[in-house]
Amino acid sequence: MGARKHIAAEKLKEARKNLYFAKLKGVPSSPRKMRYVVDMIRGMEVNRALGVLKFSKKQAAADVEKLLRSAIANWENKNDRKAEDGELYISKVFVDGGVTMKRMRPAPQGRGFRIRKRSNHVTLFVEAKTNDENN
Repeated sequence: MGARKHIAAEKLKEARKNLYFAKLKGVPSSPRKMRYVVDMIRGMEVNRALGVLKFSKKQAAADVEKLLRSAIANWENKNDRKAEDGELYISKVFVDGGVTMKRMRPAPQGRGFRIRKRSNHVTLFVEAKTNDENN
């Protein structure tokens, strides 16, 4: 049984070698607010997406910009070269809910209202455009 898990882990490791991604975990904003920002840049070319994020008024945009720069650096590190202009695009990006901290706010007549402080995890994949897509 242990050998099977080891083989599966090796296959997963091999499959990840040609994926270029970055993860941002435990961002202290609600997943819904983060999805607004992520939806703006989904499928965009990375330089255009960086421009959109830089001039966005949303606070979550700064976190996503940092994540996108990390994903680009991961791509460059795995390929041992700099990315050219227009070469990379955001292939996949998604937001998952993280840990929710629960707090109590005092309410009238001895009651307490629950406050949920939500967090999220963002995963962003970048890919290089192939010659087929440019034609």
